[in-house]
Amino acid sequence: MAMASKVTTFKSLATAVRIATRPGGPSMVERAQAVPRLVKAVRSGEYTGTSVGRLLMIAGAAGYLVSPVDLLPEALLGAFGLADDAVVGSWLAAQLVTETEAFLEWERATGRGSGHGAGPRSAADAVPGEVVDDGLRGGSASPRA
Repeated sequence: MAMASKVTTFKSLATAVRIATRPGGPSMVERAQAVPRLVKAVRSGEYTGTSVGRLLMIAGAAGYLVSPVDLLPEALLGAFGLADDAVVGSWLAAQLVTETEAFLEWERATGRGSGHGAGPRSAADAVPGEVVDDGLRGGSASPRA
């Protein structure tokens, strides 16, 4: 692999780590939960921030990392055999962070999603006479007459 390509991969990983660890940003759990919604939204054409091809590349990279088949086997090449895994893993992590970041922002902006990333409801969002259960109290709320 050319040196410029390695530098680009590690810059991309550094940017992804910076994005993923910034205060107030989505947690890794929230990002992981967003992946199935991202795939569904891309397949339906609802979300156009990425492509099916890009998602297939991400899935292929994940498959390569968990596969016992390796282009540069560690058993024969030792530390050099880990290099291809490190590069693929770095690229995969960077892409997952970047894609989920953009998708979660899109969900917040459009109010889509299953409550993850859509933001809390405020009093301004309430309809007069509507009872909003915030999930903090037990039991059920009933409207007043």
